[in-house]
Amino acid sequence: MISPNSGRLRGKVAFLAGATSGIGRYTAEKFADEGAHVVIGGRRRHEGEAVAASIASRGGWSTYQPVDVTDEVSVSEAVHCTVSRFGPLDVLVSTAGGSSVADGPVTTSSLREFWQKLEVDLFGCFLCSRFAIPEMIRFGGGSVINVASLAGFGTIPGRDSYTSAKSAVLALTRSTARPYAPDRVRVNAIAPAAVRTDRIETLIETSPEVRQTLGRQTLGLIEPSEIAHAATFLASDESRSLTGQILAINGGLFE
Repeated sequence: MISPNSGRLRGKVAFLAGATSGIGRYTAEKFADEGAHVVIGGRRRHEGEAVAASIASRGGWSTYQPVDVTDEVSVSEAVHCTVSRFGPLDVLVSTAGGSSVADGPVTTSSLREFWQKLEVDLFGCFLCSRFAIPEMIRFGGGSVINVASLAGFGTIPGRDSYTSAKSAVLALTRSTARPYAPDRVRVNAIAPAAVRTDRIETLIETSPEVRQTLGRQTLGLIEPSEIAHAATFLASDESRSLTGQILAINGGLFE
């Protein structure tokens, strides 16, 4: 059973966008294990409620909040509901996004895929920060964690829509960190190589470029729980002096 009166995130309120599956789900469960009040944000109600119920069954504090990270009103309402239910917002984690088989080189990639990647991966982070940061400032600070990708450094040739969006997330992280540091709001990003999720398993089966990149990932696929541990560090007071940084979890992938 979870003990909400103990843990590295004891009493903190965390809103996680894109937490109904994959990295987001593991991170939500880890945060709850560490004593946080967790709000599961996402579009898939059934999956989100299942995550919240799993956390609650172990004695943790959690609820599902519908949110479309590409919609300004939806994000605003989700942040407002989080604060109204649990109190001052301490942590934002933006995990929504991911690559797909529709991506490809700049000369052949689907244009719809390009705009969708920008809208979900980049604009989603932008909107979540837009509404979460003022709440953090209002109550003395907090931690923003953007989940980007090692692809943002250009490590996956042939995924030009995805790499463009994730590169922009890294830039957004750095540019946001400085102006809000005086308000005790820290902004950092996690940039993992390939993580063992359903989406990655599909890409491994269908994409020669992804398989080739994975072959250079000498420590193998990263487990989602490893990203959750890194996010816990960035959410906790252990990282109180860390901002504007990109934590690359490379799985042994070197350029």
